[in-house]
Amino acid sequence: MLHRKECSNGMRIVLEEVTSVRSVTIGIWVKTGSREEAPELNGISHFIEHMLFKGTENRTSQEIAEAFDGIGGEINAFTSKEYTCYYAKVIDTHKEMAIEILADMLLHSTFDQTEIEREKKVVLEEINMTEDTPDDIIHDLLAEAAYQQHPLAKPILGSKSTVNQLSQQDMFQYLQSQYIPENIVVSIAGNANYSFIKTVEDTLSVERNSSLTSSREYSSKPGFYHKQISQTKETEQAHLCLGYEGVGIENELEYAMLIVNNVLGGSMSSRLFQEIREKAGMAYSIFSYHSSFIDSGLLTIYAGTSKNQLYIVQDKIQHIVDQLRKYGLTNKEWENSKEQLKGLYMLSLESTNSKMSRNARNELLLQTHPSLDDIMKKIDKVRLDDVQHILNTLQSDRAATAIISPE
Repeated sequence: MLHRKECSNGMRIVLEEVTSVRSVTIGIWVKTGSREEAPELNGISHFIEHMLFKGTENRTSQEIAEAFDGIGGEINAFTSKEYTCYYAKVIDTHKEMAIEILADMLLHSTFDQTEIEREKKVVLEEINMTEDTPDDIIHDLLAEAAYQQHPLAKPILGSKSTVNQLSQQDMFQYLQSQYIPENIVVSIAGNANYSFIKTVEDTLSVERNSSLTSSREYSSKPGFYHKQISQTKETEQAHLCLGYEGVGIENELEYAMLIVNNVLGGSMSSRLFQEIREKAGMAYSIFSYHSSFIDSGLLTIYAGTSKNQLYIVQDKIQHIVDQLRKYGLTNKEWENSKEQLKGLYMLSLESTNSKMSRNARNELLLQTHPSLDDIMKKIDKVRLDDVQHILNTLQSDRAATAIISPE
């Protein structure tokens, strides 16, 4: 059973009761990410995420960690381009403690100057680690090639220069403008009932400041560009990403896009995997995925191969995409595609973590909560014409490209 409450200050709480488990997962989601950042503040959303673990007026960072380690629970966080999430998973008897600590982190983190300078070193090492991982950083390069000057093009971690320049005052101002009740959703899934909503509301008594409104000046719908970005690095493999314009989360063709992705490179039976890995033996890692944003999307194809095969693999990928666009899905692919998508969706919702995340994203981005049956019906309603409409957009000359290869 799903419960929802909008608090008087604008904060929203959603709770899904799952009485068959002993765990409870609690997530505090804030509708801000790298998309909301001014260019000179790129990386501030992610940096603030780190700082909320560095101590509050009531607890040190070690005490926060020990509180969850001591009960076998977990606490973590992540930042995306459009939202930031702080979450904890505990046994149901410790759910009150979990929300109390999460609230303490959200409301009473100190942002100590010494800790800020120390954490900058940590984040810079995180950036170094990403730059040393070509099959990771290439996806940032593809976003830059596809979105150019739009904030969606910028890396979530920020750059070394922008992170180094972040000040305590920058963080306080960003918190004031973005971490406001209207931007916050608390999502709970697990062995908790409706009465726990009142506990959450009382614990997270964030005051509404009528003089503040969420800053959305950097959120305009992005254009899509067909640029190429190439880099050379000391790597054993060459890495390739091709990107095609996708669809946003509210687009009626979203499920058609997901079917296209699965047929193209979303599984072991997909065309890319079978042709390039299984038959040609030209790549170990070859896959596709679709990223849905509020108003846009990006269909990404990734392949890692040897330097001397890079452009052969690129040509093969484009040929596979062209053939799929020209001739459409086979009868077998069409018969299997919907059941595959439904099965993947249902299996992805078996944990309290995934239920919590699904409900939070629905509330934060869509303000609606379709049931599992509703989603199955939407998938069933996808027509072959819808799939072909998506396929017709996958033109080789409309692809953004990112390449990292050895010198």
